[in-house]
Amino acid sequence: MIFDILTLFPEMFRSPLEESILGKAREEGKITINLFNIRDYAEGKHRVTDDYPYGGGKGMIMKPEPIMRGIEAILAGKPVARVILMTPQGDPLRQEVVRRLARHARLVIICGRYEGVDERVRAVVDEEISIGDYVLTGGELAALVVVDAVARMIPGVLGDEGASEDDSFSQGLLEYPQYTRPREFAGRTVPEVLLSGDHQAIEQWRREEALRRTWKRRPDLISRAGLSDEDQRILDKLKGSSGTD
Repeated sequence: MIFDILTLFPEMFRSPLEESILGKAREEGKITINLFNIRDYAEGKHRVTDDYPYGGGKGMIMKPEPIMRGIEAILAGKPVARVILMTPQGDPLRQEVVRRLARHARLVIICGRYEGVDERVRAVVDEEISIGDYVLTGGELAALVVVDAVARMIPGVLGDEGASEDDSFSQGLLEYPQYTRPREFAGRTVPEVLLSGDHQAIEQWRREEALRRTWKRRPDLISRAGLSDEDQRILDKLKGSSGTD
């Protein structure tokens, strides 16, 4: 999969994209990430990429010409790509959005800055995405979140096929509790069912704990999780009991 990122600050991406899973995926050719500096597409001696807003107001607005030229250069001769604008005004980034984006062979991501981009840039944007209801200094960190979330859905990036299937949100629920050695730590022990070797009992425990955790921490997810009749029975039991964690 190819990620083309249009930004004023390409150096912000260097270290995160060279480390850990993303770095290895790039080395193995499972993903390709190209960084494009918006200033390279600006005109004039000073390569200006922003200007004052018409009508007045605080801050500066990113000019349309450099961004549009950058997109045209990126798409030249290879136009099949989904163009994304990172903006607090965009649709929330959820796991179902991540899965959908991962089905594309190529994503072009525009990183906004300052008070935003000239409205006319949106004419070439296929999708606007926000990573949360808060404002960052720019779209670079948000773009890294998108790259990381989408890349781990690409076959082979996580190593084992299906390794992401049990992650929080992948099945519509938060992930169940996880434990490793030592068996006892700070007076707390690993649940006996996980030591039993009974895979059916373990899977049942994990499903119940995922339902419990989601109901307690993110009840808003329950309504769209697509619960089975058995899930609903477990949930009803949890709601009817007291003293659950």
